[in-house]
Amino acid sequence: MTSPHRRSSGPTAAEASAWADALVRQQVLHAAVLMPTGQWLVQHTHAGRVQVLAGAADVLALVATVQHRIRSTRPAS
Repeated sequence: MTSPHRRSSGPTAAEASAWADALVRQQVLHAAVLMPTGQWLVQHTHAGRVQVLAGAADVLALVATVQHRIRSTRPAS
């Protein structure tokens, strides 16, 4: 049985950019910048260290981690 969420291709830079912009707008991240090399520079807080992500797949992995953290800390309804 295949997962309904299985991807036929890897994440694109445009997809990663949209998610990164959303995280910055929602103030989950301070900054996320795509470099010409395809790497991403991510800063969680204004004074925090800069994290280097290898590419779009790493940005989406970060998004999944953030979503999991948010969902797991929500009070049960």
